Amino acid sequence: MKVDVTHPDRLVFPDVGVTKGDVVDYYRRVARWMLPLIKDRPLTVQRFPRGVGARATHGSGKGFVQQDFSRSGAPGWLRTVKVPRLSGGSVEHAVADRPEALAWLANQGAITLHMWTARWTDLTHPDLVVFDLDPAEDGFAVVRDTALAARDLLSTIGLRPYVQVTGSRGVHVVAPIKTGPTFDEVRDFARGIGERLAHDDATHRTVAVRKADRRGRLYIDVMRNGYAQTAVAPYSVRARPNASVATPITWEELGDDRVRPDGFTLLTILDRLADHGDPWSGMRRHAASFGAASKRFAGL
Repeated sequence: MKVDVTHPDRLVFPDVGVTKGDVVDYYRRVARWMLPLIKDRPLTVQRFPRGVGARATHGSGKGFVQQDFSRSGAPGWLRTVKVPRLSGGSVEHAVADRPEALAWLANQGAITLHMWTARWTDLTHPDLVVFDLDPAEDGFAVVRDTALAARDLLSTIGLRPYVQVTGSRGVHVVAPIKTGPTFDEVRDFARGIGERLAHDDATHRTVAVRKADRRGRLYIDVMRNGYAQTAVAPYSVRARPNASVATPITWEELGDDRVRPDGFTLLTILDRLADHGDPWSGMRRHAASFGAASKRFAGL
């Protein structure tokens, strides 16, 4: 199947000369690494039909979020899935299961993809635990230290943590789990982990949801573990002037002072993948028992 690109020469990231055609081509090419990580997961997308930033072509550069694809004019081969709302009704999310799906979304102006922590085949049971480490300021040292502390704690209780720079300011620490627990159980567990990390360094870390209560500290966000919540998809482009990319990295790389949360871009990431592969490849093989991890954590 063929995806025709409309307005391929439109500047999407004018600061770095990236066009809409470049974005579509990127998603086609990164699909071999990206699709295994987002397989079967409902998506929410951020669309920027006229480009990103104040210098974007033919517009203000402001985007919007799209969840529902029921009236999108999507091709018949694009998988969509009806997801129940907690408040009633449903939302028809897109699911990317082939390179053409990523290309079609990009041609619609979708720059950033956010994914569920559950799959459409079992919408009420997540198979990932996500910790979003969001700094109050641009300093990355506290993000790095907190991510390493999260790694050590999660490893101690039998989980296999992975790390991703978000392409924005922070880091996601992600642990695969075997399907079984509910969203509420996973969120409560993640909250407990977050509270432990915050307690261990209350000067620099907090789980306070209200910004006014954070007082300049890094926010350990565990709310992405709730039903219908999302996290930025690995290898997703971010709507930032340099076309940065959410990038899985190794723990050794995280310790390198040269690594920045927005340092990998659409213009560089494919060479990195070709040379070094995907650090998250085979993640599902390391999915651990949530129940066993919960019991170990309770015993600490």
